[in-house]
Amino acid sequence: MSRTNNIWSRRSDPGMPVTIDLLPEAGVRLGESPLWDHRSDRLWSVDVVGPRILSCDANGAAPREWTLDQPVGSIGLAGDGLVAALADGFHRFDPDTGATTAIARPDIAAGTRFNDGKADRGGNFLAGSMRVGDGTVTGVLWRLGTDGALVELERDLAITNAICFSPDGDTLYLADSLDGILRSYRYDGSVLAERKTLADCREAGSGPDGATVDAAGNIWVALVMAQAIACYAPDGRLLQAIPVPVPYPSCPAFGGPGLSTLYVTSIADSGHRLVSDHPDRGRIVAIRGLDAVGLPEGVYR
Repeated sequence: MSRTNNIWSRRSDPGMPVTIDLLPEAGVRLGESPLWDHRSDRLWSVDVVGPRILSCDANGAAPREWTLDQPVGSIGLAGDGLVAALADGFHRFDPDTGATTAIARPDIAAGTRFNDGKADRGGNFLAGSMRVGDGTVTGVLWRLGTDGALVELERDLAITNAICFSPDGDTLYLADSLDGILRSYRYDGSVLAERKTLADCREAGSGPDGATVDAAGNIWVALVMAQAIACYAPDGRLLQAIPVPVPYPSCPAFGGPGLSTLYVTSIADSGHRLVSDHPDRGRIVAIRGLDAVGLPEGVYR
């Protein structure tokens, strides 16, 4: 499936057509955490409640998948495979064997699970927890250091999302999907400071889900309830919004040749309120022809 998208807000290069395709693989239940591995030219993602880790090439061919024994919230590149935030903590994942090895298990509250996560520019891995269901318990943002030590960076997050970093790594972007606010923090790889409200994504029709940063420093955010991807400038201005042809887009990531394709995972059934009967539910979207390219993902050491 392919179509040309003509619905843009303040697009800087209107002459280049933007195409939106669906990768050929069947949809998953709760797609999240797309991740381009520049070392192997593979696209990784997860089915949180599958629970599965999945991989394919830039066009969705040569698929592989691994079934885990517990939900997987997010993944990141690691020096010897992947790092994963599973239900009981942080693990290394070996794609050659499918084995997971525990690194650290933080004391996360009952009624929560790990959700969004990414490696920073310095080789740490950050992941946050979220409430499950309609409870009132809140989650925590954790930093897994290169030495395996855990540091609590932020708390009182109902649904931790939109973790990503400025090109120089000095700014962390973060959201609580339930309050709708995309935040920025000064980040030195160890602690957070100077929390600011960057944008209220509800003005674009949805609370924020996952996010990524391009080489120019703009932040691309999945608007899960608006069926769109929004691009915000580092000062919080909404630069453009792109409708996508699947319900509940969950997280974007740049990848493919030249890091010029924006891949977007989606949700078929979150196990809670987000359920779709759309024929393309849960599939991965590939947006090409953007006037933006990504950055290589950080690698957990």
